[in-house]
Amino acid sequence: MIWRLGSLLLLVYALGFVLFAFTLGKPAPATAAAVDAAIVLTGGPGRIEHAIDVLKAHKARRLLVAGVDPSVTKPDLARRIPGARKWLACCVDLGSESVDTRSNAEEAGRWLARRDYKSLRLITSDWHMRRARYEFEKVLGAKYQLQTDAVRTEPSLITLFAEYNKYLLRRLAVWADI
Repeated sequence: MIWRLGSLLLLVYALGFVLFAFTLGKPAPATAAAVDAAIVLTGGPGRIEHAIDVLKAHKARRLLVAGVDPSVTKPDLARRIPGARKWLACCVDLGSESVDTRSNAEEAGRWLARRDYKSLRLITSDWHMRRARYEFEKVLGAKYQLQTDAVRTEPSLITLFAEYNKYLLRRLAVWADI
């Protein structure tokens, strides 16, 4: 009986992983409505560049780069991202208060409230979007209109496996009220 239950749980876990791997976050459609703010989570290639492109396309009025190392400055980013200097100067805030996805959402919530924004576009890697969206919805509730915009990547099996486990553990922790 215990073997059957264990086998069933392992099968559900494995099928959940397959479903997770084949349903990664998607980019926002080109027709997506403009929002008050874009929030990009650091930690993956192409994320900040994509967020700057969102500003350039006037799909957001302002951008928060959440989770920035405190030693990183706007001139550092301007040197790394061609054509971004003007946008960094006028419309970008660097947030260095957060260290993980949950604190990214908390930092973003404070930033959104200070600016009295009502809508946001969440930008992160496709493999990270499910957990990021979950954290943002838990922290922000229904106060904000949330639009997701995943940056396409080619994640390794190890990256997917690690993210799937982080997502499951976070859901379990919330369910257990830990």
